Amino acid sequence: MIKHFINLEWKAFFRSPSFKTNLVFKILLGFSALWMIISFLSMGVGAYFLIKNQLNTDPLVFLNNYLIFYVVGDLLFRYFLQKMPIVNIRPLLYLPIKKGKVIHFALNKTVLSFFNIVHAFFFVPFSVVLLIEGYPFLNVLGWHLAIMALIFCNNFINVFVNSKDGIFYTVLATLLVFGGLKYYEIFDVTLYTKPIFQAFYNIPYTALIPILLLVFLYKTAYNYFKANFYLDGGLSKKIDVVKSEDFAWLNRFGSVSTFLKNDIRLLKRNKRSKTTLLMSALFLFYGLLFFTDSIEAYKGPFWRIFAGIFVSGGFLFSFGQFVPSWDSAYYPLMMSQNIRYKEYISSKWYLMVIATVVSTILSAFYLYFGWQAYAAVVVGAIYNIGVNSHMVLLGGAYIKTPIDLTSNKKAFGDKKSFNAKTLLLTIPKLVLPMVIYAIGHFTLGEVFGFALVAISGIAGLLFKNKVFNIIEKIYKSEKYKTLAAYKQND
Repeated sequence: MIKHFINLEWKAFFRSPSFKTNLVFKILLGFSALWMIISFLSMGVGAYFLIKNQLNTDPLVFLNNYLIFYVVGDLLFRYFLQKMPIVNIRPLLYLPIKKGKVIHFALNKTVLSFFNIVHAFFFVPFSVVLLIEGYPFLNVLGWHLAIMALIFCNNFINVFVNSKDGIFYTVLATLLVFGGLKYYEIFDVTLYTKPIFQAFYNIPYTALIPILLLVFLYKTAYNYFKANFYLDGGLSKKIDVVKSEDFAWLNRFGSVSTFLKNDIRLLKRNKRSKTTLLMSALFLFYGLLFFTDSIEAYKGPFWRIFAGIFVSGGFLFSFGQFVPSWDSAYYPLMMSQNIRYKEYISSKWYLMVIATVVSTILSAFYLYFGWQAYAAVVVGAIYNIGVNSHMVLLGGAYIKTPIDLTSNKKAFGDKKSFNAKTLLLTIPKLVLPMVIYAIGHFTLGEVFGFALVAISGIAGLLFKNKVFNIIEKIYKSEKYKTLAAYKQND
């Protein structure tokens, strides 16, 4: 039966309408995975000697001190990127296949996930180095098994956390608070967690605790899916009763206000859109990597504009790149109505402009790092409004990715977002403003560089109507391809 399931997934991959895109995307993912594997291997082999020589301390004790952040960080990382696994169950419900076999296959499939395996490329070589350096075999084995068991525990915890946003945000806030308290030397949570990880080494048989926890979580996950293994149970769409909201203050935008109201309701009520808002808020702090001079490679003057583009345009990029995919669930119905494309596109543009202005105001704290830092954010916002807002809307016509608003998976992108046209559009969005600033900076100085970027944004804003006419024609030409893509579930 397991062989049969694997055969079905193999056929689904090769028979997919987007097979060529899948193949190219998976090849790129393969190279990315190879890079991560090499990086983890390098860290696994070199971490021991780096810590011992540079910090003059026991590498194992040092690592145990920070493992709590590693384990919790892994869980948060999975929440955003790890797909929930379950094989395409609906067609199997009609077949004479035992539920237990389908569920076991789905859960075991997550065990073989790259998110689990990649950690072994760090901990296995690190453990081998410990043995070579004379650490007792039994103690190292107990510690290694305990840590890997905790990593696999995260795999099954993610199954439950994935459907409960409140738990995730609580864990994230707790991690940030404890991390901040430790950084400012107010309270060190590692004083309480370090002995636990050290005990896995000092008392090897305590490794049975996380192993038993792993078995318990697997059984719990199995029972959870088995209890909801029905079309009218966990696999059915959840229907919530929501409160109607008028948003009368948006009526000033005329006929566009109808779409604006729908978009605001969408952002407030759905899991995926809430994740996008969270990502947009995190982008506000992206400039800290550039404006604090903490990273040597980012000290070039044109990197300021790069940071300013992202700080002010977090929502613009994370939301705008998936227009019209946000409406994929009812897009066919919309296309059957008497709706002007230009009004629909304009509503998305206004929403992104409002978010960009708000982000720019909230980013005023960058004045602490000098007027140049905040000037980069402001001119980046002008460029985003005048140029990048058009570019993301134009790119949306070629990104035919149906979005499941009830899930936050693929919140950072999707395989169908990868194509030659969308890659070409990244040039005017990111590379061009840096080039424009560099020209001005190296000719008449940084003020002239900022002015050139701002003028480019203003010029794009002046030609807004003509650009929208072009975008409208493209959306209309891609209309039926988009409708066909939204009907696909692969």
